[in-house]
Amino acid sequence: MSYQAGEIAKACFINKETLRYYERVGLIPEPPRSQSGYRLYPESTIQRIQFIKRLQGLDFSIKEIDKMLGIIDKDNLKCRDMYEFTSQKISDIEQKMKELTKAKNLLEELKQRCPDEKEMFECPIVDSLLEES
Repeated sequence: MSYQAGEIAKACFINKETLRYYERVGLIPEPPRSQSGYRLYPESTIQRIQFIKRLQGLDFSIKEIDKMLGIIDKDNLKCRDMYEFTSQKISDIEQKMKELTKAKNLLEELKQRCPDEKEMFECPIVDSLLEES
């Protein structure tokens, strides 16, 4: 079964411009066209877009999604390549978590410097940040 752009967009809860963007950047293959020029997407496009949206929800970049889809689309060595990709992504996430923990600790420390009087002209948080830079 084939679907027109509007039908795919509706089924995937995206707009047609997003669909065209995915096509333009190569996340989904360009579909054949009807005699009247309408794009006719195969049913597999729905699953592919759902996969893309799920990865975006997990904070994967378009570049990372493209790389992952490239691995999936290959016929050989999928498992090894996917293992390497996921191992690298785990390392990236762990590094980001360390950086976010540092930022959180700094903000908590700065918050403790804030007095009870909130209407002061000078802000000890701003002063502390300016001193450290």
